[in-house]
Amino acid sequence: MKNNKIILTIAGSDSSGGAGIQADIKTFSALNTYAASVITAVTAQNTHTVAHVADVPEENIQQQMECVFSDLDVAAVKVGMLASSPVISMVHRQLLHKNIPIVLDPVMISKSGCALLDAEACATLKELLIPITTVLTPNVPEAACLLGTPEARSVEDLVDQGEKLMALGCKAIVMKGGHLDSSVCTDVLIQQDQAPIFFEHPRVNTKNTHGTGCTYSAAIAAFMGRGFSITDAVRQAHDYLYQAIVHADKLQVGSGHGPTHHFHKVWS
Repeated sequence: MKNNKIILTIAGSDSSGGAGIQADIKTFSALNTYAASVITAVTAQNTHTVAHVADVPEENIQQQMECVFSDLDVAAVKVGMLASSPVISMVHRQLLHKNIPIVLDPVMISKSGCALLDAEACATLKELLIPITTVLTPNVPEAACLLGTPEARSVEDLVDQGEKLMALGCKAIVMKGGHLDSSVCTDVLIQQDQAPIFFEHPRVNTKNTHGTGCTYSAAIAAFMGRGFSITDAVRQAHDYLYQAIVHADKLQVGSGHGPTHHFHKVWS
């Protein structure tokens, strides 16, 4: 295809290929866009554990961004793992005057419950990066961390917390409900001066959900880069992720929590 839109991911590397940069690149490619990347951290991990994390120096991250933007016509940006307040500040400066959609997946808490951002970095994220964000995509623990409140326990809580998070200045928020205890997964799209929009799919009985948050936010960025509205981009991304989870068990990657199937429409 000619004139594929270029989508940039700014995130960490996952050596098992299921999340982070690797998941983003697969998602962009599956959705007919061209993937560019800025790597912020390198992890040593598999489907069972994260064994080691090495942060990329701030100067190198900045140079990666400058090289990409000086030559490539980027249509949208997905931002994932950022390790420190100085890095968040630098990414903010680089993106501040870019007139393109920015999708921020606030990677703040690991699946095991460990905090990935210290208090200073969290404050910088809220003060600088979220206000220039087009779509913020927190899961239940991340939303609670941003607000300093208990975790949501219902869809009504998701709506309430999403409306409160809008005060941070982003244009839209997708409150992801995958952590709720329910047979149906409900995500809620909150936009300024609009009624909440609910996206629902049955919960899939699979352990292979590694990288779902990365994949979801990357898909939103890809569809927005292709010119979809926020609402339509989230709807398309929600459906894409659901099918990737439905087909996840076909991959049989690793013996732990494997990845979703990014290329479910392509591979037989």
